[in-house]
Amino acid sequence: MQESQEIKELLAEIRDGQKEHLAEYKRVAERSLELQQKAVARQEQIGKLYKRMVVFGLLLIVFIIVLIVYLLWKLMFLRGF
Repeated sequence: MQESQEIKELLAEIRDGQKEHLAEYKRVAERSLELQQKAVARQEQIGKLYKRMVVFGLLLIVFIIVLIVYLLWKLMFLRGF
């Protein structure tokens, strides 16, 4: 009967260890999911900022080109071309 009791205790320890392992796994998985969600949100924010910067850059380039064309046009008429 002593062996049977030892086996039951050993099995109980194994079960308890597995429960602890499962609880730790769940905690780590939840933390990992939370970090992934934060990363996705951050990437979305960066994507929006990037789009704004591209639009602003394009508008600035268009403005500079228009200004150069205007100044060249004005310069040509001042010289009498």
